[in-house]
Amino acid sequence: MKNTALSHIHEQLGAKMVPFAGYNMPVQYEGINVEHETVRNGVGVFDVSHMGEFFLKGENALALIQKVTSNDASKLVDDKIQYSCLPNNDGGIVDDLLVYRISDKEYMLVVNASNIEKDWNWISQHNDLGVEMINKSDEISLLAVQGPKASEALQSLTDIDLSTMVYYTFKIGEFAGCKDVIVSATGYTGSGGFEIYVKNKDAEAVWDAVFKAGAEFGIKPIGLAARDTLRLEMGFCLYGNDINDNTSPIEAGLGWITKFTKYFVNSEALKKQKEDGVTKKLIAFEISEKGIPRQGYEIVTEDGTVIGEVTSGTMSPSLKKGIGMGYVTAAYAKRDTEIFIQVRKKAIPATIPPDCSTKLIVASIVPPVASKSSIIKTFCPGFISPLCKHRVLEPYSKS
Repeated sequence: MKNTALSHIHEQLGAKMVPFAGYNMPVQYEGINVEHETVRNGVGVFDVSHMGEFFLKGENALALIQKVTSNDASKLVDDKIQYSCLPNNDGGIVDDLLVYRISDKEYMLVVNASNIEKDWNWISQHNDLGVEMINKSDEISLLAVQGPKASEALQSLTDIDLSTMVYYTFKIGEFAGCKDVIVSATGYTGSGGFEIYVKNKDAEAVWDAVFKAGAEFGIKPIGLAARDTLRLEMGFCLYGNDINDNTSPIEAGLGWITKFTKYFVNSEALKKQKEDGVTKKLIAFEISEKGIPRQGYEIVTEDGTVIGEVTSGTMSPSLKKGIGMGYVTAAYAKRDTEIFIQVRKKAIPATIPPDCSTKLIVASIVPPVASKSSIIKTFCPGFISPLCKHRVLEPYSKS
């Protein structure tokens, strides 16, 4: 079991530590609901140093990325980020990832912790273009400082103007006295904020500086359990649950990051699938009665016919009701459709939210913030369907 450069700090703070993707990680500190609320209304810090970072360099770096990823990375300019995925040869997804353009000859790929070796091998086997590949996953620590107060809490630590950074952009500069830090206006919570990439040797100093600077804003450490409830309220996919080797980006509502204006691995088959239509679709739902949906629970019709399966589910701390995601037969994937979640022996009614705007109140999910890094609130505030996630990210992934 690996430790991050900050594991000892989490243990000192009394965090509950659990194995996750081969790392010893903090799952919670005070409790999920309290930590969730901190990020929605204030500012919290996640140690997500288990994530993987690959650097691709050379004349053909872009060509390799175009070959292995579904989105069109040629649209990127320096300091821009793009959400994408790595399709496999069988219609599924190797992983989803972020693509950072540092320059026209250098890119950083950020991949899921559980897939670091798998992704590295997959990209390497397609690298017949002479691209220099460097795996720095074990050298970089990553802090996700999330919440509407993140910009104010961090600004004293850098000359980078955080308040003007747009979602899915980044800057490389000095942060908390450390050089060559990547400050990224990204996150997995829907509450705005930044992800800070630092060398392992600087991780503890940066952690301490962030908490000192953020003290007046009530900054707190947050565990991975709250990260999951936060992302699920926003309808963000989790690899291994909502997408995997057997689910296609078209089925998962990720057609907006699947561009057929270029060739990429398995693009012809995916294009045909899009043209022909899919047999199942990923949907978001909210429970109408008391109950908590969990991964693996059956999704059924009123007469008990099985039409799908829950991939992610939780009790939403913001909404005080059960919410989840899952795949259903395409005919039942329409918004406002009533479905039922088989919770033990009881079929509990649930509804697929209409478009992005369920009757959930924006203020209860994502409070107004000043920073443009939280522009996510402008598009899909509240619990949203994965099918409308493009309204959050697509404007930035295109440029």
